[in-house]
Amino acid sequence: MTGHAIPQPPAPAGVQAVARAYASADAAAALQAIDAYAHAALGHALCTVNRYDADAMRVVRLYSSNPQAYPPGGSKDKRGTPWGRHVLIDQQVFVGEGEAAIREFFNDHDAIRDLGLQSVINIPVVYAGACLGTVNFLMPRAKVSDADIDNARLAGLLALPAFLALRAAG
Repeated sequence: MTGHAIPQPPAPAGVQAVARAYASADAAAALQAIDAYAHAALGHALCTVNRYDADAMRVVRLYSSNPQAYPPGGSKDKRGTPWGRHVLIDQQVFVGEGEAAIREFFNDHDAIRDLGLQSVINIPVVYAGACLGTVNFLMPRAKVSDADIDNARLAGLLALPAFLALRAAG
């Protein structure tokens, strides 16, 4: 060992804000910091975070980067929908590219279009085999890359402590 430090890559921007929010047990601040962190990589125009109520097969919005268009507390019934099966039950990432995909899978497609959004990545947040909710990114561009999906997955993982804290709070 020569005593030279091994260079480490810099921490991604925004990670400190996420860590501070969790250190102070502020799940809402953590979700806002995760949105900001992910924005640097994704350039999304809308981020929402939904808690999943498996008994009702319903998602309830916990966080929105645009509370005027998508206020926290709003909910959507996903029982019997292909999206609900894919994301909530099968726990798979959903990628929708272009207006036709948005129209096919989302009842609020007109509101999404009116915001100028053309693609979506929905990340299921899963712990111990159970889907706790989703982290959702909507972009103004029609296509997403594999790197976009990986960055969205990382943001979903960063949200896991918030979901666990909310579950523990009952």
